[in-house]
Amino acid sequence: MRTDVLVVGAGISGLTCASRLTEAGLRVIVQESRERVGGRIRTFRPADGGPALELGAQVVHGVRNPVHTLMGSDRMETVPRDVAARVVEDGALKGMAVLARGRRGPWALEAELNAAQGDADVSVGDWLRSRGADGAEGRAVREWYRQNWAVEPDVLSARAVARAHRGDDVGGEFAVSGGFDRLPGQLARCLDVRLGCPVDELDWSKGRVRARTAQGELHAGAAVVTVPPQVVVNGRLRIGGLPAAKWQAAKDLPAGDGYCAVVTLSAPAPESAVVFDVDGLGGFARSRAGRPEVLIVAKAGAAAAVRSAVRGGGGPAALLARSMPWTRSARVVAAEEADWGNDPWSGGAFTAPGTGARDASDLWAEPVEDTLFFAGEATVCGRRLPWVQGAIASGERAAAQILSGVAR
Repeated sequence: MRTDVLVVGAGISGLTCASRLTEAGLRVIVQESRERVGGRIRTFRPADGGPALELGAQVVHGVRNPVHTLMGSDRMETVPRDVAARVVEDGALKGMAVLARGRRGPWALEAELNAAQGDADVSVGDWLRSRGADGAEGRAVREWYRQNWAVEPDVLSARAVARAHRGDDVGGEFAVSGGFDRLPGQLARCLDVRLGCPVDELDWSKGRVRARTAQGELHAGAAVVTVPPQVVVNGRLRIGGLPAAKWQAAKDLPAGDGYCAVVTLSAPAPESAVVFDVDGLGGFARSRAGRPEVLIVAKAGAAAAVRSAVRGGGGPAALLARSMPWTRSARVVAAEEADWGNDPWSGGAFTAPGTGARDASDLWAEPVEDTLFFAGEATVCGRRLPWVQGAIASGERAAAQILSGVAR
């Protein structure tokens, strides 16, 4: 089978790229390893029709986020702020305000870093030490960064984090009404997407691509690789003749660990609450008043702790008891997990900008011989927030690169 462009991966970057190319009149086939579109967007819908919960990407950041335009304002909603906010610190459940009582709250230090204009590419950990963030204050803000960026602060670039926030994260948090997965569903509606059929190998020469899959071979004039670099490093997608610099860039862009779970209980929550586990054992847990589900979102070291707790002999009951005492009188009915750190097609939550990572990101984004093109949040690492807006921007860039060559 032949096509003009093959897009490898039906995440947001791949679907965005394919949509732009299709609109321009090119024949495009999207090959996806999973049985669904969306990549690291995954929505859980309770059996009784209750509100959707997100097991992957959580929210739409900022009023300038392109998701607003793609979905339309009538399908967007503001994330509620009227929830009880608490923390688990030193094993005790406390009000969130304790993190700013006699010390600087993590959000205050984050805002200060985001406003900084330093030229040196220092780590967030080093920047926090330079600001005297130690003791309880230091432990809280470091865990805050772990849960927001999925890596240790000592490898996270302060300059890149500040740059990304200043450019992208403006004006609150929003949700797609009815579930985040409506975004990839809408993008894929008019595309030729082949689900459950991973590309095992790409062979190429200038102007020609041959893709091997379990269902046969595909031939195209160009290919867009949107899978995370770790998928290439692990050999899930083999790319023949990949330049050495590209291979090294892929190795330099690992994704941080991430794990999400929806735990359904036998009793409803008495309140809407969000709990931040400063001790690094639980990530963030959220409940909604009147609903029996608790959503747990954990990254970095907390991802491993929650994964172990949910899968352990006692299940998630002890973990939930730390952050939401009302769960002690309920039993666990079911648990639905999304283990991004062990997912072979994601390799982690997302790629955070480490010190020096911008060079690797630029190398990974660079086309090869106007034949292989690259998209995905890893290609904008260090310049944009590595979430849905970064993925959209990367897909649009790859499409523009291909169309520029077509125009010539």
